[in-house]
Amino acid sequence: EAVRRHPDRFAGLAAVAPQDPAAAAKELERGVTSLGLKGAIINSHTLGEYLDDTKFWDIFAAAEALKVPIYLHPNTPSAGMIAPFLERGLEGALYGFGVETGMHLLAIITSGAFDRFPGLKIVVGHLGEALPFWLFRLDYMHRASVMAKRYSFMKPLQRKPSDYLRENVYVTTSGMAWEPAILFCRSVLGADRVMYAMDYPYQFVAEEVATQDNLALDDADKKKFFQLNAERVFAL
Repeated sequence: EAVRRHPDRFAGLAAVAPQDPAAAAKELERGVTSLGLKGAIINSHTLGEYLDDTKFWDIFAAAEALKVPIYLHPNTPSAGMIAPFLERGLEGALYGFGVETGMHLLAIITSGAFDRFPGLKIVVGHLGEALPFWLFRLDYMHRASVMAKRYSFMKPLQRKPSDYLRENVYVTTSGMAWEPAILFCRSVLGADRVMYAMDYPYQFVAEEVATQDNLALDDADKKKFFQLNAERVFAL
């Protein structure tokens, strides 16, 4: 309703239920073609199941065909992994969200989903849930795991894991208004891959806006960061 009443101020994403992948794909199509929404938002795992499972890939196929991104939003760790987090109060935004969502995105990458759907775009917040820091090790250890043939599901990919992060993934700064980390992500992923965001309403601090407005970027890069990247990714 907000998007319909104020299309020059708001844009939205379609919240789909992956439990029925075919229906979720159709709902995404309806959201984009009939409601003018700009992609899908999925709250990470679905009752402990992750999108690297090919049974969910109708959703990826729809997003690629529609040329819209999927925003992979954090969730608490699934029942199979939450116990040590919960016992220590670390299951939420302090740490668990990032671990869970970073693992989910990495699982999508290593599943070969981007080889099947090369036009698929995924957006994650919190500066990529720490994965940009791991690029070298992800490439090295993925290659080693494939060569060792220890896991039947760990197959060769057409590209290195870091390549998919640079070419199929976009990250936002939600909740991560820290200049060194933002500039690092821009340096390893590319200036076209990092977008401004706020973690409103959960973490809404005016100083975070000022921090990002004062980043050591020239006017052209700052416009990419605040405006142009989002316009391109979400077709605004």
